[in-house]
Amino acid sequence: MNLREQSIVTNCGKEMNDTMKNMLIIGGSYFLGRVFVEELRNHTEYAIYVMNRGNIPLNLEGVEEIVCDRHDALSIEHVIPPLEWHVVVDFCAYEPDDVDLLLYCLPGSVQQYIYISTATVYQNSLVLPMKEDSQKLTAPLPGPHGDYAYKKWLTELKLKERCEEKGITHTSLRPAFIYGKYNYAPRESYFFDLIAENKTIIVPPLPQALFSVVSVWDVANICIACLGNEKVFNKAFNVAAEELISYDRLIEVLETITSRKFFVQRMSISEINGMRIPLPYPLDEYLIYSGSLIQETLNYEYMSFQEGMKRSYNWYFKIDSQ
Repeated sequence: MNLREQSIVTNCGKEMNDTMKNMLIIGGSYFLGRVFVEELRNHTEYAIYVMNRGNIPLNLEGVEEIVCDRHDALSIEHVIPPLEWHVVVDFCAYEPDDVDLLLYCLPGSVQQYIYISTATVYQNSLVLPMKEDSQKLTAPLPGPHGDYAYKKWLTELKLKERCEEKGITHTSLRPAFIYGKYNYAPRESYFFDLIAENKTIIVPPLPQALFSVVSVWDVANICIACLGNEKVFNKAFNVAAEELISYDRLIEVLETITSRKFFVQRMSISEINGMRIPLPYPLDEYLIYSGSLIQETLNYEYMSFQEGMKRSYNWYFKIDSQ
């Protein structure tokens, strides 16, 4: 019995259940993907298949895990069962070849493809907030990771091209800074650790740059609301909460949810950079995105920043379960 036959036997119960909708999730074991899978389990109409390299097993009841490297064409062809995929949700495509190879090799048929992109696909602009029709990047940005956002934009374009060729509906979601449960990026956790160790919190002087954020729970639930939803077919959306955040606003919220007062010291941006203090958000660049289009399209209400940060803090310190 080959690998594909093993997959079909393993999943035949779901395949033969006509009431189930087959969903293939690419990634799904880290941060946003993991929260998405956890939230999705409340929707019993979906047969959930998660495909990744298997480095972090989910071990969740009702979730079929497929160990496969998305860059390995033979593995895709022989390990993934040839089902009617009602939706593919892709959390880890970083360049055009990622979606090109997957759509070329994926057994079965695909009805809808949801791609998690990034709000950083836009060029810096003085016209704020940046909306879905704002000017996109035309080249990589300076710096060691400067090609990330540009490649994500090129991946959106490749997805659109391939889906139009194959008659697949597609949706790109462009989140702002995501915070919350399972976040491996040292953003909110940077401040949580300083709080736990009673250390001084360094922030830039006033006036401070403003930036957009969104909770991981919002992005996951918006993604779920897009499943099979004709309102989002063949469109792209920013995913960003309305409230604009600054370093001072972040500290204010943290003091509120912890009922504590922190010792805060202001330093100039040049001092912060010179001392290599790893502040995780922009110091002198406004990164403001409008998430109102998806909000209006889905009639969705974003979680407040205070509530989202409270849930994040409680999860991080295991104060309560999420």
